[in-house]
Amino acid sequence: MNHDDIIKQGTKVYSRPRLMDDRNMHYCPGCSHGVVHKLVSEVLDEMGLENDAIGVAPVGCAVFAYHYIDIDWIEAAHGRAPAVATAAKRLNPERMVFTYQGDGDLAAIGTAETIHAANRGENIVIIFINNGIYGMTGGQMAPTTLEGMKTATTPYGRRVDLNGYPLNITPLLAQLPGTCYVTRQSVHTAATTRKCKNALKKAFKASMEGRGTAVVEVVGTCSSGWKMSPADANKWMEQHMFEAYPPGDLKDTL
Repeated sequence: MNHDDIIKQGTKVYSRPRLMDDRNMHYCPGCSHGVVHKLVSEVLDEMGLENDAIGVAPVGCAVFAYHYIDIDWIEAAHGRAPAVATAAKRLNPERMVFTYQGDGDLAAIGTAETIHAANRGENIVIIFINNGIYGMTGGQMAPTTLEGMKTATTPYGRRVDLNGYPLNITPLLAQLPGTCYVTRQSVHTAATTRKCKNALKKAFKASMEGRGTAVVEVVGTCSSGWKMSPADANKWMEQHMFEAYPPGDLKDTL
């Protein structure tokens, strides 16, 4: 069946995920957040978790996640999402509890909460969007900013002697005994988006089975912060971000 036949027959080939609210997103064009929101919505719907999911969104670009996905949400203070998610899961062990955090939130002010929640093996899912920059507040250097990468606070590039090394936190989490599944994905192509969706589904299933902490890092782009077009940002991510943060499973005990 060709494209014209599909149009004539009115065959539905795509629809907005049922759990996504019908409103315009505030994310910049080309931002990876919108794609991940879509995947989270689809997975929760397909797994029948609409009434059993609790999302925790802290400060950062991700803070308005509750505007777009129609489930129960808790807004946490900056960096404290894993601590809040711990309480939500322990009080409601039958619920699917996940955090949705950026790199500045998870790997900077929230480092302690993230590491200790994972080390305790809390039955939560941590979704970690890593674009190597503080997007919401003006494009400053983040813990994950690459060496030599220009930001608002490193206009000549990140210097190791001055700013330290980029913090590759996901492999650290994979070493902790409390984590059951740690993976790094991306959503810049159709194929990688499908892989990311499968990873989210696997993580959510592990959480509901009480297997411990699951971490899904998504290496994403920040067109505005990187000062690039969406297409150029994807190319730059493939050439530079993937070298420091290569996609793939880091730990799988499932």
